[in-house]
Amino acid sequence: MTDAGDGTWSIGELAGRAGVTVKTVRYYSDRGLLPEVGRSGGGHRRYGPGALARLREIRSLRALGLGVPEVERALEDEARLADVVAGELAGVARERAALAWREASLRLLAECGPAERAELLPLLGAGALPPEPDAVVRFWRRSLPVRLPAPLVARVLDEVVPVAPDEPTPEQVRAFARLRALVGDPRPGRAPGPPLPGERYRPAVLYEGLGEAYDLAGAEARAGRAPGGRDALDCFAGAYAVALGTADSPAFRRRLVGLLGRESTAVMARYWKLVVPLLPADRPALGLLHHHLTEALTASVAD
Repeated sequence: MTDAGDGTWSIGELAGRAGVTVKTVRYYSDRGLLPEVGRSGGGHRRYGPGALARLREIRSLRALGLGVPEVERALEDEARLADVVAGELAGVARERAALAWREASLRLLAECGPAERAELLPLLGAGALPPEPDAVVRFWRRSLPVRLPAPLVARVLDEVVPVAPDEPTPEQVRAFARLRALVGDPRPGRAPGPPLPGERYRPAVLYEGLGEAYDLAGAEARAGRAPGGRDALDCFAGAYAVALGTADSPAFRRRLVGLLGRESTAVMARYWKLVVPLLPADRPALGLLHHHLTEALTASVAD
């Protein structure tokens, strides 16, 4: 009930109408979140109907999980409220993804045998959930040519670094755990070297050309055909030829088969095997496309 004549409430009356304690009203009032319309003759705070509406807004936002600082920002104006809500939604999405990864990790441990469980336990506890791509990115930055243009490096990283799914399967948790261990191995010389070890070549030209070849081979794979058709193979061999400053020819392709055999490493074979289950079904792994093109090239030279 309001005071007679002035339409205002005491702190106790406001608390009663809102269903909260006097201590809560005083706390929000002291933080400047509740508007006072004045003071009584005895110096007590007086509140109008606007304070009740504001208090209900505060309670709603707090019930949705916002902290008091976030509530303060949200109540400044509509634009701030939209920003705060968007930020909270992003936070909820991160929490859901972390919970999904935790659940899938636990399912993985429940499903695997004692030997694999002993192997995976240290790996699963070695990083954040969902896993961050930083270690994989560093692995590729060590592997790519130093003078590769930054935009080209960014395009390569987009293609070769898997993104952690929000709803992983136990198989994907296993693959990410082992991938993180693989790329985090500190032993020297384990990262793949340039595509043409020991050769003088223009790396940017090579990577641009290989990107076109992989696009052609990927289209073949998505169409249900084996990657390595004539157009993709010509683009593949041509990329190496142009990068080396020579012409594509049967003799060059025979030499290229030897060069490609030298570039193959157990680390990269393992990398691509782990990455396959982490990619969308319609996105062929570049490492597998490269392998198919190399095999097609080898077969064409042997014919």
